Amino acid sequence: MVLTVKDEEKSQKDDGDEEREEKSHEQRQPEPKGEGFFHIYKSGQGYWTRMGTAGAAALVAALSANFLFRQLYVGIGAAGADQSTARKAALGITAAFLAIFGLICYWLMNKSSNVDFLIATDSEMKKVNWTSKKELWGSTKIVIIFMFLIAIMLFGFDILFGYLFHFMGVLEAKPF
Repeated sequence: MVLTVKDEEKSQKDDGDEEREEKSHEQRQPEPKGEGFFHIYKSGQGYWTRMGTAGAAALVAALSANFLFRQLYVGIGAAGADQSTARKAALGITAAFLAIFGLICYWLMNKSSNVDFLIATDSEMKKVNWTSKKELWGSTKIVIIFMFLIAIMLFGFDILFGYLFHFMGVLEAKPF
């Protein structure tokens, strides 16, 4: 009977070990992806921060492409190629640059760590206590009034010190 109890306990331990081993094996396996390169990670979250980031990337791409095209067009033309060839070559290189830049931006903006940061930023921005239009106008008026007051005071001090240094002989000409 003692052997039976020990064997039964051992078989129960073995079953428990197998279950734990299965669970740990399931946890270690990566989730089946099945998504390709163009899959959008957590597509419904962080919409406005993603759009802002995409807009900024598009602006950088457009300005860089404009600069690149102009420099290539002038450079290739200066190398002795006719205008038509220079234009086609510059357009081709610029188009390739835009395609590569777009793919890199898409990849960077779709990395899980970057997307999680944008989603967290979006959720934090929703927690911000935005001022009302009335408060904003009031604060703006105060800033503008104090800016003019300080400018007038600095102008006065400048004139005062200008005359003081003129009378001391440091400056040859009067301020006015």
